[in-house]
Amino acid sequence: MCRRPPLSPVADGRSWLKVPRLDLRHHLSALRGEVCRPTPWRRRPIAFLCYVLSVSALRPLANRVALYRSFPTRLLSRTWGRLNGVELPTWLRKPVYSLYIWTFGVNMQEAAVEDLHQYRNLGEFFRRRLKPAVRPLCASSCVISPADGRILHFGQVKNSEVEQVKGVTYSLENFLGPQQHRSNDSASSYRDLLLSSPDNDLFHVVVYLAPGDYHCFHSPTDWKVELRRHFPGSLMSVNPGVARWVKELFCLNERVVLTGQWQHGFFSLTAVGATNVGSIRVYFDQELQTNAPRYSKGSFYDRTYVTDGKLEAPREDEVSSSEGGVALQKGEALGEFNLGSTIVLLFEAPKDFSFNLQPGQRIRVGEGLGCL
Repeated sequence: MCRRPPLSPVADGRSWLKVPRLDLRHHLSALRGEVCRPTPWRRRPIAFLCYVLSVSALRPLANRVALYRSFPTRLLSRTWGRLNGVELPTWLRKPVYSLYIWTFGVNMQEAAVEDLHQYRNLGEFFRRRLKPAVRPLCASSCVISPADGRILHFGQVKNSEVEQVKGVTYSLENFLGPQQHRSNDSASSYRDLLLSSPDNDLFHVVVYLAPGDYHCFHSPTDWKVELRRHFPGSLMSVNPGVARWVKELFCLNERVVLTGQWQHGFFSLTAVGATNVGSIRVYFDQELQTNAPRYSKGSFYDRTYVTDGKLEAPREDEVSSSEGGVALQKGEALGEFNLGSTIVLLFEAPKDFSFNLQPGQRIRVGEGLGCL
């Protein structure tokens, strides 16, 4: 019969951790009447992993966050991006894509191309287009959802701090970067600097795109983009669970900020990268290249679409622009992620603007976010 010596809570002045054990071997040995001998750790990788995780779980939260931030997420995302471009054999496409569909609940009936054999690689499948009629635009709302996903947070911006999830904030200035002075010369804070009128307020909404969601994002209103600002950075997961314990996660991750004007003043849309989502594409800006080794963290790179009061000439493969910036229409296709991530809207509007949302609700492109 196999017996284990009792574990003493204290031995040699040190507390012992109860290590997870794989009991199957011990039970089989007992049935055969054999003597149980402890297996060396090098032959028990699963138990050893459990031991490591149990020890790391005892570390302070700050240490665990620092450990997570040290992971080479940019390199992993670039590697994943290369794998996405590898063409799959025709016979392998349906099994691979079907597994992904089953795992993340993808609705292929909405896809413009439902035949899985037509997607040559994972990248094409992730960036699949939808049928034209499946995302009607809400005509009664002045701002619509730019993407399919889930509402993480929304509301007014107070004290130049924005909530990424409830109770966890990030700095508005760190997120958008320095801004040129506008007509509001009496601004006492960064938030006030963005406002063009004292009768307006600053609002925000965060939309989280899961891996199974439609990965393209669209223009949420009629507006003009004046500036593109690219922040190279980390590519940590933006899953709501991670966002709860990594403060200023959206300021640490790589992101592309588009700022401009709409009918009520300041308007911005920010595409935030995540693990395996280093690729952020903006259709009208072919110069943008994200998660590139030549870019370093802690800096940002601007491209303006207005130069000395005159429009910067668009390239042949870019959309046409009008005076004051790149004009986008409500619902127009704007860009895409390589997998799934987060869209953050920050915009100026009259103080009586109200959201028609609930925290955590599912939302789709074209559905109304709020109205006046």
